[in-house]
Order: sequence, then structure tokens, then C-alpha cells
Amino acid sequence: MALEFTTSYLQDSVAVFHQYKKMAERAMDQLTEEQFTAVLDPEMNSVALIVKHMVGNMRSRWTDFLTTDGEKPDRNRDTEFEAPPATRAEVLALWDEGWSIVFATLDSLTERDLTATITIRGEAMSAMQAINRQIAHYASHIGQIVFLAKHLQSATWKPLSVPRGQSAAYTRKVFSGEASQR
Repeated sequence: MALEFTTSYLQDSVAVFHQYKKMAERAMDQLTEEQFTAVLDPEMNSVALIVKHMVGNMRSRWTDFLTTDGEKPDRNRDTEFEAPPATRAEVLALWDEGWSIVFATLDSLTERDLTATITIRGEAMSAMQAINRQIAHYASHIGQIVFLAKHLQSATWKPLSVPRGQSAAYTRKVFSGEASQR
């Protein structure tokens, strides 16, 4: 996905969140039903558990974003790493639910809201800092999803960006105007 030139922090943040969301979805699209709950070792989280954790975080951080602490008292973070959703459909429904909260909140904000002071676990920060924090948090978990999906798919993995060994050809396409948007 090509980024649009903007000087709006909110517009850019929304685009970055969409870009990461799409990356994870393209990775998850390549998984079999069983691979959603697969792990490489007993200490690792499956894609299903990573999604469950991300959605718990999304609910907590983005609900009443400007008015309540981002760590809601009813959140039980530890249970986000137990009992993964059983099916691909359940994982993806949860995923969509979480992202709808993120985007609804971001869509309700104005540039003026970015300087508001909010708290996460009692720590004060600007709304802009909180958004940056969430971009970094979700990017790290999406990296885990991509890594796990790529490992599980191995030889059948379809690259999410320029395929290995094709950088020069892709660069020529970019400068000739033939490159497709990713």
C-alpha cells in the first residue's frame, strides 16, 4: 500500500495502522486452520493468542481514549495468553472487532486532541505519544504473526513485499513507473 503524502499526524497514523493490519491479514490468509494455534515451543504464543492479546489491548487502550486510563480495571491481561480462539473464523472475528475499536476512536479524534494528556497504567503522556506507543506495540506483534506464518508455510510462503532476489528488478519497475502498489 503506497502511503499518501500528508502533513496530518492523524491521517498518517491511520494509514500506518491500516498498513500493519493488512500485512498481518496477508500473513494470516496463508495459514491453515490448524496453524492459527500452532507454536514452535512451549513458551511461544500462537497467532490466535497474539490476536487475542492484541484485541484485549485494543479494547483497553482505545475505549474512552481521551477520558479514562488506557489500562481498564476489567482487563485481565494474563488470560489473553490462555485458551486461544478455536477456529480461524473466531480469530478473524476477534481481529475485526479490535480494529473497529481502534479506527472508530482514531476517526473521532481531531488534530487538537493530540496534545491532550491521557494516562496508561497511571503514566501521563500526550495522546500523540499514546498513538505512537500503540503503533510500535502492534507492529511488534504483527512481526511475530508474520514470522510465525512464514515459518509455518516455509516453501509455500508468498512474500508480503519484494521477493528475495528480485530487488533490482523491482527498483527498475519503480523508476520506470510500472511498479504495482503493495
